[in-house]
Amino acid sequence: MVLIGSMFAVLGFALGINAFFVPFVKEAFHISITMSYLVMTATFLSFVVFGLPSGAIIKKFGYKGGMIIAFLIMAMGFYLIAPAAKLVSFPLLLVALFISGMGQTLLTGAVNTYVAILGPAESAASRIAIMGICSKTFYAVASLILAVFMDLANVRIEDTILPFYIISGVLVVMGFLYYFAPLPEVLAIGEEDDDSTASSYAASKTSIFQFPHLLLGVFAIFFDIGVEYIALGSITDYATILNLPSPESYVWFVSAAMVVGYLFGAMFIPKFVSQGRALLISTLSGMLVTILIVFLPVGISIYLVALLGLANALMWPAIWPLAIADLGKFTKMGSSFLVMGIIGGAFLPLLFGYVADVVSHQVAYLVCLPAYLYIMYFAFAGSKIRTKPNIDN
Repeated sequence: MVLIGSMFAVLGFALGINAFFVPFVKEAFHISITMSYLVMTATFLSFVVFGLPSGAIIKKFGYKGGMIIAFLIMAMGFYLIAPAAKLVSFPLLLVALFISGMGQTLLTGAVNTYVAILGPAESAASRIAIMGICSKTFYAVASLILAVFMDLANVRIEDTILPFYIISGVLVVMGFLYYFAPLPEVLAIGEEDDDSTASSYAASKTSIFQFPHLLLGVFAIFFDIGVEYIALGSITDYATILNLPSPESYVWFVSAAMVVGYLFGAMFIPKFVSQGRALLISTLSGMLVTILIVFLPVGISIYLVALLGLANALMWPAIWPLAIADLGKFTKMGSSFLVMGIIGGAFLPLLFGYVADVVSHQVAYLVCLPAYLYIMYFAFAGSKIRTKPNIDN
C-alpha cells in the first residue's frame, strides 16, 4: 500500500502540473482562456486514445509491469516540454503533455484496479480514498515546486526547461526502483475462471459490452473527472483574474478539501455508509455548492470552489469499485474502459474555459450541474444494473 501510495502521489503531481500551466501558458503564448485549457485537453485526450492499449499492456505485462512502463512514458513526455519551451511552440507543448498523459493513462488503470482488488470489495472505496490523499496532496505540491522555477507574475517560457529535465530524470529513476519493488501480482475474483464457472456472474459473458453497470460507469468517470479538474484546474486561474496575491497557492484549498473528504471515506466506508450512499451524498453536495458559487459574491465564491473539492473527493473512490464489480475475467479490460472515461477531464474544463471567456468564471461553474445529475443516477440506479444470463445473447 505504501508503494502504491507513492505511485498515486506521482499521478497527482503529474496532473497538478496542468493547474499551474493554465495561467502560465496563457501569458507565455498570449492565448485566450479557452486555448489555455487545451493544456488539460491534451493530457486527458490521451486517456481515451490510449485507454484500450493500456488495458492490453496490463494484460500482457501484469499490473507491476504496466506501472513501470507508465513511468518511462511519462518521463518521455515531460522531457519534451524543454524543447517546446526552446522553440516557443504551443503545439509541441501539447504533444508533450499528450505523451505524458499516455503514461498517466496506463498508471491510472493499473494502480486503481490493483488497490480495488487488493482486499474486500465492499471496502475498496476506503482504500482508494487513502490513496487519494497521496494524489491530491502532491497535486498541490506540483504548483508549489513549479513556483520555485516559474513566476506567474513574470512569465518566461524558458523557465520551464530546467524543472522538466529534473522531473523526467526523477521519473526514470523511480521506474527503475519500482522494477525491484516487492509488488505481488493480484487477480480479481473470478479472473481465472473459465466460462463453465456457474458461480461467477462474468462466467456466462462473452463480451465486455455485456456489463451495463461498467459502461454506465465509464460515463460516471467522464463527468466525475470533468468536475474534479474544473475545481482543481480553475481556481489558480480564477485567483489570477481576481488579482489575488500568490494565486498558485489557491489550489491548496481544493486539494486540502479533497484530502478531508478522503479521510471521511477511509473512516466511514463501509462501516457507517456504503460506497453507493457516499456517492449519492457527494453528488448532492456538489450541486448545492455549485449553485452557491454562482450566486454568491466572487470574493466568497472562490473559496467555495474549495468545497467542490470536498464534494468531489469520494466520487472516484466510489465509482471505480462499483463499476468493476463482478467483472471477473474481464477486470483488466474493464479497467481500461474506465480509464477512457477520464477524457471528461479534456472536455468539461474546455467547456468551462469557453463559458468563462464568453460570460465569466463564476457563471462557468454551472457546467458542473449536469455532470452531478448523471453521477447521481449512477449512484442510485446505474451501478446496480446487471443483465441476466439468459438474455445476454
